[in-house]
Amino acid sequence: MTDDSTELLVIDAANVVGSRPDGWWRDRPGAARRLLAKLQTLPARLETPTEIAVVLEGAAKAAVESVPDPAFPDLRIVLAQASGDDAIVTLVTEAVAQNNNRPITVVTADRGLRTRLDQLGAQSTGPSWLWSQLPS
Repeated sequence: MTDDSTELLVIDAANVVGSRPDGWWRDRPGAARRLLAKLQTLPARLETPTEIAVVLEGAAKAAVESVPDPAFPDLRIVLAQASGDDAIVTLVTEAVAQNNNRPITVVTADRGLRTRLDQLGAQSTGPSWLWSQLPS
């Protein structure tokens, strides 16, 4: 069981990467890998102990399939078997079942996903918050 003070921060990688029109669509695995590298710096930047889970879907999953393990040791990487949104809901549902006092925040701008997460008691925030926490 995880300590109540360790927040779970779940990153909807497709949504976060897609929030910036920087050409990510030309190289989805590369865009995901760049995001993962930046996310490695996040725990040291946050004020509270935080477990970071990143959900990758579709072509972006190749970002970790082609690099040595553990390339991103400070991140929990979840490879969605189908829908990334469904994988996020499953992840949050399991976390709530393990410890319903644990703070959980999901980074996404997807309104439908946010509605599903509200029903589970998770908070959500948009990609702009996350980008403001990461190095440029």
